[in-house]
Amino acid sequence: VQVVESGGGLVQAGGSVRLTCVVSGIDFSGAGLRWYRQARTEERELVASVGSGGSTMAGDSVIGRVAISRDNAKNTVTLQLNNLEPEDTAVYYCRAFLSGTAYWGKGTLVTVSS
Repeated sequence: VQVVESGGGLVQAGGSVRLTCVVSGIDFSGAGLRWYRQARTEERELVASVGSGGSTMAGDSVIGRVAISRDNAKNTVTLQLNNLEPEDTAVYYCRAFLSGTAYWGKGTLVTVSS
């Protein structure tokens, strides 16, 4: 199983970032998908999730600024985060969950400059 995130980088405050996660080796369409983030001195935080049926939810700190979507044909889940703030600086991780097992990527760093 491989979970690979991409799309991170340096972004100015007020801008947007689009992160992509490609999952291979599992039944992607049946998996629940989540994006988490972890800042250097913080706990890992749930950013957004999309279920196998397409239902979505957002974490409290990003409500109104985030969109998550999945493409089962491409085995990808995408996270769009808008109106970025320096506090959004973190490593963003993708997680796929299927049949009681979680599969994590290695993360992609998003740095927001003020």
